Amino acid sequence: MSLDSLKSRIPDYAKDLKLNLGSVIGNSELPAQQLWGTVLATAIASRSPIVLRELEPEAKANLSPEAYQAAKSAAAIMAMNNVFYRTRHLLSDHEYGTLRAGLRMNVIGNPGVEKVDFELWSFAVSAINGCGMCLDSHEQVLRKAGVERETVQEAFKIASVVQAIAVTVDAEAVLAE
Repeated sequence: MSLDSLKSRIPDYAKDLKLNLGSVIGNSELPAQQLWGTVLATAIASRSPIVLRELEPEAKANLSPEAYQAAKSAAAIMAMNNVFYRTRHLLSDHEYGTLRAGLRMNVIGNPGVEKVDFELWSFAVSAINGCGMCLDSHEQVLRKAGVERETVQEAFKIASVVQAIAVTVDAEAVLAE
C-alpha cells in the first residue's frame, strides 16, 4: 500500500508526522471524495515527487475519474492564483487590486465535481501556498455553502501533514545522496 510505503520513509525523529498521517487519512470524517481529493491536491502542491508518487495511486483508486481530474485542476489553478493574489495583496500599492486580472480561471466555475469539493481542495492548496486572500475567499464560500468549521479544519490539517512529510522525506532523500 502506498500509504504504508510513505510512512516507512518517515524517519524516527518525525514519528509524530507518521502518526498524524495515519490519523488525518485513516480517521478522517470527510467523505471519500473530499478526503482523497484533498490528499491528491495537497500532494501535488507539496512539490514532493516522493509524496506524490506514494499518495497518487491510492487517491486515484478512491476517486472517480472526474474527481481525480478536478483535484489535479484545483492544484494547478491554485498554483497560479495563489501567486497572483498573494502578490497583489502583499504589494503596498493597493492600486494593483483595482486592475483586471486577465487570467483564465474557467475551471473554478465548472470543475466537473460538486463546487464544495473543489473549493475545499482549492482551500487546502492555498494553505500550503500561503495565500491569505485565497484562504479567506475559499473559506467564505465553503461556510456560505453550509460547510462546518471542523470540515474546513480537516482540509488544512491534511495540508499541514502532507506538507510536513514532503519537507521531511525530501530532506532525507537529499541527505542520503
